[in-house]
Amino acid sequence: VNACFLPLMETKENGSVDTKSSVENGQLSDPAHWAVADVVNYFKATGFEEQANAFQDQEIDGKSLLLMTRNDVLTGLSIKLGPALKIYEYHVKPLQTQHLKTNVS
Repeated sequence: VNACFLPLMETKENGSVDTKSSVENGQLSDPAHWAVADVVNYFKATGFEEQANAFQDQEIDGKSLLLMTRNDVLTGLSIKLGPALKIYEYHVKPLQTQHLKTNVS
């Protein structure tokens, strides 16, 4: 593990390591830095508990999430169409838009 990343990680009692949470000071951190677990936790927290597992199964981290197209969400995750549409329209697309706005110089 690179030493510069150590402050961002916390070792749990069971020996697993958690990366920095996707929420910082009540605001979402940049999704580009999210681990797969952060993506899964984000979707669980937004009410898509069952569908969140699809992001885990497909190993979607923050960078992958920001690259996902509508078609990726609708067909690539093997989740029902209704939740997939909501996930893309109300979560993936806004996260991508916000990321672009905050990272344009």
